[in-house]
Amino acid sequence: MQFVAASKLRRAQESTLSSRPYSDLLDEILADLAAVLAGDEHPLLSRRDEGKRLIVLVTSDRGLAGALNTNAVRFASREIVEHPGELELVSVGRKGRDAMRRARVPIVAHFSGFGDRPKFEDTLPLARLISDEYEAGTYNQVDIVFTRFVSTLVQRPDMVQLLPIRPTSDTRGIPGAQFIFEPAPDLVLNQLLPRYVGTRLFQTALESSASFFSSQMVAMKNATENADELIDDLTLSYNKARQANITRELIEIASGAKAR
Repeated sequence: MQFVAASKLRRAQESTLSSRPYSDLLDEILADLAAVLAGDEHPLLSRRDEGKRLIVLVTSDRGLAGALNTNAVRFASREIVEHPGELELVSVGRKGRDAMRRARVPIVAHFSGFGDRPKFEDTLPLARLISDEYEAGTYNQVDIVFTRFVSTLVQRPDMVQLLPIRPTSDTRGIPGAQFIFEPAPDLVLNQLLPRYVGTRLFQTALESSASFFSSQMVAMKNATENADELIDDLTLSYNKARQANITRELIEIASGAKAR
């Protein structure tokens, strides 16, 4: 399993790192659009006080990946406890669903994991559900909790706000002034927003996939080393016990011969 995870990790890591520039630039463009348009230009930009909070928890369907899923679930649980209020949860992956069911967190929808090689099309049903419910006014905020891939040895649980879209403070220029939109910002926005939600979820799926294979590879490597160490310890104990039995039998034989 260690070697299988290592072989899949390289492809997942390349996909994750190569997609980050596109996702980051799309965030920057939409942040610029959000700065020049009012919230009533599109429902996905509107900020509202009424409605519930929705948390999308992304975990894996399979285990044997160390503390990967446990850390993500703990991160989401801490966020729920520290920010009480009316909320619902959408689970992606069986591990997160089972943990949240045990915690009695209301789960409104569940999606299976996106597999070893996530595709953009796999995220479209979830993106459509989130967009439709947010436009309908069911939720006032949508957050994604997932595991961000940092390196082969480091995977960190993280949370990003998906909706409403808000201007970021780390853009390369003045928000609202670094892009020229043709034919009009609102028309560009209508085309980009559906793709933005799907792209953000797709990037999350890639990050989670790379994190899973990294964590699984390290966990299986540690398990193999622990098993080898345990085998060595048991072999040493067996040889000591065997030698003690042989020594005892030799003493009994010598004592019997001397008694004669």
